[in-house]
Amino acid sequence: MGKDLTSALRPAIVMTILFAVLLGLAYPLAMTGIAQALFPWRANGSLVRDADGRVLGSAVVGQAFVADRYFRTRPSAAGKGYDALASSGSNLAPTARALADRTAADVARWRGEGVRGALPADLVTASGSGLDPDLSPAAALAQVPRVARVRGIDARRVRALVQQQVEAPLLGERHVDVLALNRALDALPR
Repeated sequence: MGKDLTSALRPAIVMTILFAVLLGLAYPLAMTGIAQALFPWRANGSLVRDADGRVLGSAVVGQAFVADRYFRTRPSAAGKGYDALASSGSNLAPTARALADRTAADVARWRGEGVRGALPADLVTASGSGLDPDLSPAAALAQVPRVARVRGIDARRVRALVQQQVEAPLLGERHVDVLALNRALDALPR
């Protein structure tokens, strides 16, 4: 009886160790090596740096811009806002009171900042990951009057800058990368 148990357990233990080493060590190390060799910028987080080499953010992860002189991103449901460790949507149903209250507060804030007319949905709704770095062109253009007023720049100039920053991918919606837009805004001559 004992010999049968040992002969049955031995292959199971050997296979468990083999697959743990293969799938837990060898495969992840191989994929990391390939990613580093072929796509180092992406494999290291798509970090955007300033002229001095300081990290400003990531091209693929949104961040909160709170100063009025900057274009703001869409709301984040990730943790306490753009927390990549807590990436997720709100998982609230369309009929949830918490979602309705948060959306109403966001609408009131945008109206208080002078945004008139139809409010683009991405100004008041979080993305599926809660980390979206992009806005629709309409959402960026809705913020032009505030940014132009706070910076003391002609609104036509800011609007033209937004239009220059619109990306039209082969697949997907036209969008504006908020970090790139704010960097371009900072680079404008006074």
